[in-house]
Amino acid sequence: MSFTRTGFNISGRCLISSLLSALVLSVAATVANADEIRVLSGGGPQVPLRAVIPEFEEATGHRVNPTFAHVSVIQQKLAAGEKADLILLPVPLIAATEKSVALRPEGRIVFARVGIAVIVRKGTTLPDISTPDAVRKMLLDARSIEFPPPNSPAGGHLARMIEQLGIAEAVRLKLVIKAAIDGGAQLVAEGKVDVAMQLLSEIQSAKDTTVVGLLPAGLQNFVVYGAAIPAYNDKPEAAVAFVKFLSAPDKKDFWKTAGFELISATNLQTLNALAVRLGSEANILGGLRMSALRPNQDIG
Repeated sequence: MSFTRTGFNISGRCLISSLLSALVLSVAATVANADEIRVLSGGGPQVPLRAVIPEFEEATGHRVNPTFAHVSVIQQKLAAGEKADLILLPVPLIAATEKSVALRPEGRIVFARVGIAVIVRKGTTLPDISTPDAVRKMLLDARSIEFPPPNSPAGGHLARMIEQLGIAEAVRLKLVIKAAIDGGAQLVAEGKVDVAMQLLSEIQSAKDTTVVGLLPAGLQNFVVYGAAIPAYNDKPEAAVAFVKFLSAPDKKDFWKTAGFELISATNLQTLNALAVRLGSEANILGGLRMSALRPNQDIG
């Protein structure tokens, strides 16, 4: 069978037209299937999330619209009726949120923890924080100290810590209370306070400061971050995909660089057992029983 030049041209144009139509339909379908994911998150994961969101958006076509604020502000927003497709908060606060906002079972996980670190102004002598006694001495010697607000998991723990060390009265006189997300580390950089204690993920990249290290084991309290999807999100697939993306095993090193440690299924089982054994006052969880939460291998 042969084609005339005119016939071939017509057939070629038809083929190109068909391919372009298919491409347009494919793009349109992708756009139609793409969702915006409104995220309300505490400040702890802000740095790693902002870094990883573009990768997720490119891979899925979904768009992530995050709002980061102090955890108490996020709770207030939710209580006031602000809508979110996904919530990222310390797990005790997720449990508290569920009293007023129903949460879906899928996508609800514990995925990472972060410890409390000490920072000083760049160029100053690094204090010894290797033992509880050394931390006690550092706090007594410091002229001014910055802590996060006591209504946050880290701030509440530090308030209890100075009580346990027997130095609460002396330390309170020189405390400056400010959340890291509101510029807590900047007070150190500007020399307005001698030392600050905040979640490592929120301060390790602060300019003109040096991370001395994490608090020693006897004083440390890891803040465990989790994810939850409100029940009013009637199309949770995109939010679930984002949670799976964040908790994937290949993100372990990424989270570690950001100051976090991904929690494996084994670690979660350990946390569950500890919570059951110690009850609702388990210090490591800030008062949350973990049995209702799923490991990151099973998120719907």
